[in-house]
Amino acid sequence: MSALWAVADLVKATGGVANGEWCAWRVEIDSRKVQAGDVYVALHGERFDGHDFVADAFSRGAIAAIVERELPISGNQLVVADCYKALDDLAKYNRARSRAKVVGITGSVGKTTTKEMLKLALGVHGKTYATSGNYNNHIGTPLNLANLPLDAEFAVFEMGMNHAGEIAHLTKMVRPHIALISCVEAVHLEYFSSVEEIAKAKAEIFEGLEVGEQRAEVGGQGVGIAIINADQPYFSDVQNKITFGLSESADCRLLFYKPVIDGCEVSASLRGAISDVAIQPGSPRFARDDEDIKIDYKIAAMGRHVAVISLSVLAVVKALALDVKKSANELAKFAEVEGRGRVEKIKFSDVNILLINDSYNASPASMRAAFAKAGEVWQAQGEKGRKIAMLGDMLELGKDAATLHSCLAENLIQQGFDKVYTAGSLMKNLHDALPEKMRGGHVEKSADLLGIIKLQNDDVVLIKGSHGSKMYEVASKLRE
Repeated sequence: MSALWAVADLVKATGGVANGEWCAWRVEIDSRKVQAGDVYVALHGERFDGHDFVADAFSRGAIAAIVERELPISGNQLVVADCYKALDDLAKYNRARSRAKVVGITGSVGKTTTKEMLKLALGVHGKTYATSGNYNNHIGTPLNLANLPLDAEFAVFEMGMNHAGEIAHLTKMVRPHIALISCVEAVHLEYFSSVEEIAKAKAEIFEGLEVGEQRAEVGGQGVGIAIINADQPYFSDVQNKITFGLSESADCRLLFYKPVIDGCEVSASLRGAISDVAIQPGSPRFARDDEDIKIDYKIAAMGRHVAVISLSVLAVVKALALDVKKSANELAKFAEVEGRGRVEKIKFSDVNILLINDSYNASPASMRAAFAKAGEVWQAQGEKGRKIAMLGDMLELGKDAATLHSCLAENLIQQGFDKVYTAGSLMKNLHDALPEKMRGGHVEKSADLLGIIKLQNDDVVLIKGSHGSKMYEVASKLRE
């Protein structure tokens, strides 16, 4: 295995000035995460300056540092005019030399789950690289691109945003051959006037789609194709699309869903096969035959929304003309990411519970999906015990935040929750809207929740809230 970055390529990409001859295996921006052979990029912000940590990066094994001024310390240095621009330049340079077929993902919810599923589904067909962690913004995306292995056959990039224009910047850097929008929901309403405005911002991902001559360069299949949720009223004017969802019009449609204790069983219909056709101005870039494919598979995760996400994944596999059944079989290995709805068995001295840890983030749509999942988990364990919710504030919802919180009461009642414990000033609106018998208690700080909750044997406990509400700390302490 050869190094990813030779110093000559780094100089060519950034226009910087280097001392010495060396190569790097990886690009890193956090000195605490540096590994032997990394090149460390000294980014700076309002409250920190990465140049202060260059010595630390060298002590951890960095082969070199990208800096804006030469530092009086021992070690290879590449001096550039702007470290942020240098990181973008590395991303663009690395993307340009990659032969991978690239999938870009965005959406209001479900991005990370989609990415992780795609990593499995494409991994059985060739070396697959995917965005690490939650690095999906204006810093994380170029960092991930800069680390795209040269021998990767497939690459999956998650792109997030909370303002208009952010996805446009990222997608023009990623240049996906396939662009997938998981769904559009009422999130980030603090920065948008409507859900339609959010949909418009998500649609920016299509601005980076690779089409034209690039199609032949990557073998034809899967270039310039959009993957769209058929159950939502957006993107109807998008050309060259494959749709997924519950709707009868969906190209990849959910036919059957059954939750089981270790995941779910799914049947899906995939409409026709996709075959490559010559590109003519104004004509489709792919064609379908009339044969539908029915496929049965299992996912090692529960939730109807998870099953729908799997359809979008199979739509990508289909667009790339790969073996869909082979990919579907891999989903039996799928494990939800920490804090994204993973079901865990927790045992106390005399109490056993099932914890649904969905504490990474929250929106009204993801709350409703989590409530439904809790109901499915309860059913799968034989309808024993109670359904308990521990909920923290949903943030960035703008002027309607109070109403969006109180409206969750109806969903909780429909799902038959026994007790709901809430934390935060916004969640007080939900607490007040609940029937008296469902009110488990309310606190201002999430850290105080465990002091008021009373658990019983076989309880199904859902923990959820926006990242800023720190409900992930509640999940961690509950484990302890």
